[in-house]
Amino acid sequence: MIYKLCDLASRAANKLLIAPIKRSALGKCGKNVQLGRGLRMYGAENICLGSHVFVGDEALFMCTRAKIYVGDHVMFGPRVTVITGGHRTDLAGRPMDDITNEEKRPEDDRDIRFQGDNWIGAGATVLRGVTVGYGAVIGAGAVVTKDVPPYSIVGGSPAKVLKMRFDEQILKEQLALLEQKSEKNFKE
Repeated sequence: MIYKLCDLASRAANKLLIAPIKRSALGKCGKNVQLGRGLRMYGAENICLGSHVFVGDEALFMCTRAKIYVGDHVMFGPRVTVITGGHRTDLAGRPMDDITNEEKRPEDDRDIRFQGDNWIGAGATVLRGVTVGYGAVIGAGAVVTKDVPPYSIVGGSPAKVLKMRFDEQILKEQLALLEQKSEKNFKE
């Protein structure tokens, strides 16, 4: 009973106080965005969330130099990690933690994009420079270091395509619809 009361109080505090403050710190925030308890964001002004986005409890978004772009209808499970940057490892005679942000190269920090209609499973990690294609699913615990094709399901460490969500004919139709939608949005 006490646990339930504490949990209820924590959820209420997050929904009414903490999440609205975090949403206001974002570079962009669409409609119906839910941020889970314990979400940590470094570089919140570099995070752009579309509409109908759910971020699970204890997620970590780190993007002090590059940006994280999240399209519409994206679900992040609990403890998902998204990191746009890394450390320089090519400077001999200097500890890596001595290297400043100003000394980083463009390839050390790169944007991450979730194109939309994505499901990112619990404990997955997505690293710099990755684009997660429209409709793609990332399995729980996966470590994503390369682009994820649209409508694919990836898993493992490093993540690889396990299967496609649809057969070849339906996939072609879905990609054609996306192209039409993209052209329409471009003209507007």
